[in-house]
Amino acid sequence: MTTVYQRRAAPPVVPAPRRSPAAAVLAVLWGGAAAVVALWWQGTAAVAGAAGWLTGAGRITGLLCGYACAVLVALTARSPLLERRIGSDRAARWHARAGRYTVCLLLAHIALILAGYAAQDRASLAHEAVTVALDYPDMLKATAGTVILFAVGITSARAVRRRTSHEFWYGVHLLTYAAVFLAFFHQLALGDQFHGRPGATAAWYALYAGVAALVLWYRVLVPVRLNRRHRMRVESVHEEAPGVYSVVVRGHRLDELGALPGQFLRWRFLMPGLRGTSTPYSLSAPPRPDRLRVTVKALGDHSAAVPLLRPGTRVWAEGPYGALTAERGASHRSLLIGAGVGITPLRALFETLPGEVTLLYRARSARDLALGGELEAVARWRGSRVLYLLNGPHGEHPALTVEWLRGQVADLSGHDVYLCGPHSFAQETYGVLRAAGVPDRRIHHESFAL
Repeated sequence: MTTVYQRRAAPPVVPAPRRSPAAAVLAVLWGGAAAVVALWWQGTAAVAGAAGWLTGAGRITGLLCGYACAVLVALTARSPLLERRIGSDRAARWHARAGRYTVCLLLAHIALILAGYAAQDRASLAHEAVTVALDYPDMLKATAGTVILFAVGITSARAVRRRTSHEFWYGVHLLTYAAVFLAFFHQLALGDQFHGRPGATAAWYALYAGVAALVLWYRVLVPVRLNRRHRMRVESVHEEAPGVYSVVVRGHRLDELGALPGQFLRWRFLMPGLRGTSTPYSLSAPPRPDRLRVTVKALGDHSAAVPLLRPGTRVWAEGPYGALTAERGASHRSLLIGAGVGITPLRALFETLPGEVTLLYRARSARDLALGGELEAVARWRGSRVLYLLNGPHGEHPALTVEWLRGQVADLSGHDVYLCGPHSFAQETYGVLRAAGVPDRRIHHESFAL
């Protein structure tokens, strides 16, 4: 594959690092939660007795749960602010945390509100649950939405997710939209904080309408426009190492995508067995005006079917996403550390990052060094170094230590470090880098393990 991606122009000068807006976004989200608490406080009269306290607690947890549902969906809207400025991995972690908060708030809301109503009516919890579900406005829809949310929460638990396919998990996860829609109406019908308060009602509608607009725009309309404009198809598939394949995609005016080395797109190959799933794969070479390339390791059903792709297969893509780019850097010296298929975004960065660049590649054996020939060619052109960390002849796992890194990379703490690989490797390497004195702000990493 070295014939397709030849030497390019000299790397650009170091851009000014872009400050992440993560803190500002978190402040807005927590400010919204504080506004919800204020809404409950202003709309709640004096609370008296056990029934009143239980009902009041049930209402505040219900309002916070409704707000968390909107946040949950907004975090998956794939807006550029989250996907490109903050980073897909951080947005995914926020989404996972918001999901756990949402389920806990939902459980608390159900338990507290039923206990409060039961105490008020002097009835059993079971009787009150049936009465609320069948007799209260919009509660049948809300009950269906609740069941769906619990199903999403259960399938998102790590123990369950490890035992299910990505396709099944993804399909269940999409039902979150239906769950939020079904649960929305009972919030306004039964929420005392909205009765006789048109301002609060309008704000709640605006919150959900705004989130719906984000999803419609960035997850539907923008991808449709992208694929109509660029009309991508598979050009070729090449084996790079055992179980590792590169896919070259040809399209029209691909330079207008604005994709940067280090970013990824979500790919849907329109052939039987693959058209139903959209999977993120990083660009493994700098994007060209008429071609993009990804390199994939066969780890699941989707990636294992990639070698079966045939030239001419239509491609549906979304993106580009990700913040593992040169824009994060602040130094003229960079260290790239990759393991396994994590080498793919680093391969593109290795060719294009400005300044002095060193690449460290961790693999089991020389046979597993995907894109090794290209890396060596880029290193010769740039005058850079490629370091390999391979298992010993009997499978011994080499240790990546502070002393070894400092011996190989002079002034390690003054480098920007771009890190990509399996979650356990990335965690271990991050700890070594911090122990070696590399500031946290100079370690750039994206991970999709939740």
